Amino acid sequence: MANFKLTISDVKGKSITKELKEGDANPLMGLVIGAETDAAIVGLAGKLKITGGSDKSGVPMRGDLHGMARKRVLLSKGVGLQDTEHGLRKRKLVRGNTVSDEIFQVNCKYDGEIKDEAPPAEAAAEDAPKEDKKEAPAKEDKKE
Repeated sequence: MANFKLTISDVKGKSITKELKEGDANPLMGLVIGAETDAAIVGLAGKLKITGGSDKSGVPMRGDLHGMARKRVLLSKGVGLQDTEHGLRKRKLVRGNTVSDEIFQVNCKYDGEIKDEAPPAEAAAEDAPKEDKKEAPAKEDKKE
């Protein structure tokens, strides 16, 4: 079965990562880049739009390559290729636009605003009462 790391970004730029295991990941199987799905699978209300992803070895998904296969394609710009000088083309390994069990990370765009579920650990530590620290007795230097 498939396990996914789902990276969800909202319109304000905040992002969270959720891990989907086994049965929870099934609604994403077979969806293509640009498809929308219900956000209830991660506990949010609204819709998620798939924007990309990568497989277990880090090969990125490309929206204009149909299917689930990994292919070496000749690229001049876009996903899977760093900015190069004008006119340069390179053959790079990219994955198709369909989510399969070989995909490890799926990137999504959330149509609402992500709210903090729990306060950060630092804020919780500041609110907790501070204990008085007892100093250890100083050691005396012995000269013989």
